[in-house]
Amino acid sequence: MNATLSEQRYDGDSGDLDEAVATFLEVRPRLLAIAYRFLSSASDAEDLVQETWLRWQRTDRTVVENPQALLATMTTRLAINVCQSARRRHETPMTSAAAERIDDGEDPATTAEQSDAVEHAVLLVLQSLSPRERAAFVLREAFDYSYGQVAEFLHLGTANSRQLVCRARRRIATDKPTIVSTESHQHFVHAFLDAARAGDLTGFEELLTADLVA
Repeated sequence: MNATLSEQRYDGDSGDLDEAVATFLEVRPRLLAIAYRFLSSASDAEDLVQETWLRWQRTDRTVVENPQALLATMTTRLAINVCQSARRRHETPMTSAAAERIDDGEDPATTAEQSDAVEHAVLLVLQSLSPRERAAFVLREAFDYSYGQVAEFLHLGTANSRQLVCRARRRIATDKPTIVSTESHQHFVHAFLDAARAGDLTGFEELLTADLVA
């Protein structure tokens, strides 16, 4: 992986590519931990983190205030997409019980890194977005809902749902975060991970709907 980065770092036109490589290498162990948490395969985690790097190269990094959080969000979304693809192919998903067994055998420091990375990415979403933006962004970016499905969930037109997701992306990259209570943060994290692992978004959608009503 490092050799690949070394080869690629001179191929881009951006003057900040060296800084992008340094940032990515610094957070790479955390990204691998996130990917492994969802995929339970070291080789699959490596491939997924390589895809995160390719997307990081294409990102407009001049507007990103928190690169570590954005990279964690990218990796989480890619991992969830892989899990969903596996289910669509009728492969065996990693259940919550399997995840717990893996966690039981992990080094405590690694487990802490995994939890911290996911929680930080979720916190960024909570701090930066309104409930409507949050619902649109998470359903689209993390759970691969179509814009039509997002529109149906939010009772909007498809074009409006697309604009809402685009606005949410910009706000995550540029806006100053607001304060979020620890209770709200942890509740959202648990609901998010439960939905990602089980592939059942019923409870998570109910949480998003409650936010919208409130």
